[in-house]
Amino acid sequence: MARHGWNSGARRWRFTALLGVGVAALALVLTLIHTLPGSAGSEAGTTRDGDKVHGTPSVPPAPEPEVGWGFTHTQYSADEGSAAATKRVERRLGEQSPPQIQHIMGWGADNPEPVKGRYDFEAMDRRIDFVRATGGTPVVTLCCAPDWMKGGKPGSDRTDWSQAALETAPDRAHYKDYAALAATVARRYPDVRHLIVWNEFKGFWNDSAARWDYEGYTELYNLVYKALKKVDKDIEVGGPYLVMDSVDPRQKEDASPTVRGSWGALDQRVLDAFDYWNKHKAGADFVVVDGSSYTRDDELLPDEFAATGKFTAVSRWVRSRTGDLPLWWAEYYVEPADRDDVRDGWSESHRVAVHAAALIAMARGGATSGFYWNPETEKGGGCAGCLWTPTDRSSGGEPLPMLGLLSRFGAEFPPGTRYESVAVAADDRANVRVLASDRVVLVVNTLGRTISAEVDGKRFAMGAYEVKWVRR
Repeated sequence: MARHGWNSGARRWRFTALLGVGVAALALVLTLIHTLPGSAGSEAGTTRDGDKVHGTPSVPPAPEPEVGWGFTHTQYSADEGSAAATKRVERRLGEQSPPQIQHIMGWGADNPEPVKGRYDFEAMDRRIDFVRATGGTPVVTLCCAPDWMKGGKPGSDRTDWSQAALETAPDRAHYKDYAALAATVARRYPDVRHLIVWNEFKGFWNDSAARWDYEGYTELYNLVYKALKKVDKDIEVGGPYLVMDSVDPRQKEDASPTVRGSWGALDQRVLDAFDYWNKHKAGADFVVVDGSSYTRDDELLPDEFAATGKFTAVSRWVRSRTGDLPLWWAEYYVEPADRDDVRDGWSESHRVAVHAAALIAMARGGATSGFYWNPETEKGGGCAGCLWTPTDRSSGGEPLPMLGLLSRFGAEFPPGTRYESVAVAADDRANVRVLASDRVVLVVNTLGRTISAEVDGKRFAMGAYEVKWVRR
């Protein structure tokens, strides 16, 4: 079947591609999971409810690690292609085992329930198996909805992959059906312990009121939350996955009077939607947001590095309302896209430096996890911002600079890291971004030229847009 997906972060369509586990017991469990009946190439088992199960563990699971920093699989990924190339990616990811998100429909997954009661998880199985093979923590986003749940012809196995169809939420009459599908997914992948409910409020915009239909989303969320907890009370469920849109700070309409900075002002309608969900949710084990450092009009204010301050401000605002719940950025963007949703205007060193500044900003705001939207292309050529080269040929699957940044950041700053203050010479403070633990200091040169910087009592040269790791 065809594989479909889109870039949800900027709400522009895309058909390109898209912690460390550290304990021997968990590695053993993941190996067992991958080779048990029901994994790729073998018969699936059944649960007490008769649902197909894919990779049911036969031993008690090891203690779950926190999730940490990772990436999202998109339309094309390393689960398919040349065996040599996919194995190369698998080995490279296995060195750090980052958490990885996969959606249940779109972004490389087929329609999971094309006809009510009839399931198709072949593509999804392959993706989850790939995550298992890397030792990464699999995370599932429960989006999007089969056609028959949103006005499609009942009994038809045809899937409408158009933008309008995919961005449509389930009809309210089918909310319980969607919750049942979520429960089926949870039973099929019992080692998936973290599930996100829906994606960016897709289909929940109320045109007549010019605001988000947060009542509708929250009703769906609560039904899914309860259905998942009925499958297993220890499953962790998160939402609301709102896009934290911002506008020019000089704009008055829709601009928040309180959550603002030189980077812009948050759209008050988003904050209203978040507060409603937060007040009326049945429960949550972690909180999920999404957004870009640039405004809704693609403005980077006052520049691309300073604009990342938005991630800190939003994170602190969310944490102030949700207390100790872990905060995830399910998607984050720092480079505006062109009309085809392509982000290739910067050099790779420039891109890596701004992304490093964004990760620093999220961590400073109290986020525990952030997921990079991997834009892998189907085949051939270069790929701006990709984590590895296309896997369509045996020479593919080579790691690219963004993978190096994400892997190192996840390894050095796992959840639970106690961040420490670090001295930066007064003359250098405007030119660098820093983040420090008791073991390492991450330093980012925000200028497109060589500088000399004094950080943590050490002076050193930095190349243009260099990202440097300094041991303490």
